[in-house]
Amino acid sequence: MNVDHSAIHKILVVGPSWVGDMVMAQSLFRALKADKPNVIIDVLAMDWTRPLLQRMPEVNEAISMPINHGSFGWKQRKNLATQIAQKQYDQAIVLPNSWKSALIPWFAGIPVRTGWRGEMRYGLLNDIRTLDKEALPMMVQRFVSLAYPASQATAAPSYMPPLMQSESPRAAINPTPEAGQPRLILCPGAEFGPAKQWPPEHYATLAEHFLTEGWQIIILGSKADQKTAEEITEHIATDKQDNLFNLTGKTTLEDAIDLLGTADSVVSNDSGLMHIAAAMQRPLVALYGPTSPSFTPPLADNARILQIEVDCGPCFQRICPEGHHRCMQDLQVNRVKDLIEVIPHEHSK
Repeated sequence: MNVDHSAIHKILVVGPSWVGDMVMAQSLFRALKADKPNVIIDVLAMDWTRPLLQRMPEVNEAISMPINHGSFGWKQRKNLATQIAQKQYDQAIVLPNSWKSALIPWFAGIPVRTGWRGEMRYGLLNDIRTLDKEALPMMVQRFVSLAYPASQATAAPSYMPPLMQSESPRAAINPTPEAGQPRLILCPGAEFGPAKQWPPEHYATLAEHFLTEGWQIIILGSKADQKTAEEITEHIATDKQDNLFNLTGKTTLEDAIDLLGTADSVVSNDSGLMHIAAAMQRPLVALYGPTSPSFTPPLADNARILQIEVDCGPCFQRICPEGHHRCMQDLQVNRVKDLIEVIPHEHSK
């Protein structure tokens, strides 16, 4: 399909479900705005990603997707499409690769429906692209390519990194540091699965070192990360925990975004919080094991990536198939500690 991009003034983006992927989608929004500053961008996405979208100045409106990931919801999709049709979008850009994700723009009769072929979506998409994974090895490149005509989509585009805006954290979840005290935020969870997680005892050794050095430390994560956080604190001497604050399960995503914006340094597994920290331009050490930073790296110049070579990796498995978890177990604490100490703090709060 030949698309007249000069006629595109209002775009609906069907967003990804994962937090980290939605952060990376901001590079697409930035590309669309750079090409056409007055374009209106609305994003259809799951409710839990709304706090991210609200902190992206390129996004006009976040539209709630009421259907859970994995559900079909034919009637719900048609009803939502009827509402969306009234907004008269010129184009839909569908980021997920699933067949279902392309249904609502099709139901809504949006004239130009752009996306990668994915699950054989001929008909549902009429501006359909065939992905060359070698030409576009990074997820962010695949997202940003959809901002441009198909004739340009075979070459890796340049991209602007995500750059999210933060607000002052709520006082109730923001422990007051002492004057001049640096703040280290640890993000030990990973929704993908335990294979992505650096061992709790390693996090504990790292935390104890910086507590001794006078830093304030916050452990951040969801309710699913509370057990991991408890294991970390159990490995730290009680008399060194005065400046240690375990906030796992006690914060909303909005809170997490705003707290990460206050960090002097962040250490994180490959997770959604890692991508948020990068988008907040915080000094970051990103720990990779079974996944690859060549596909979804933190998109910030002041991020440092640590990954060790193992014969079996990266395996992209949720649980270590070998049972030894060497890719994370053998990633030494001193390597992380040294990177934190050399990262410049000119971006500090």
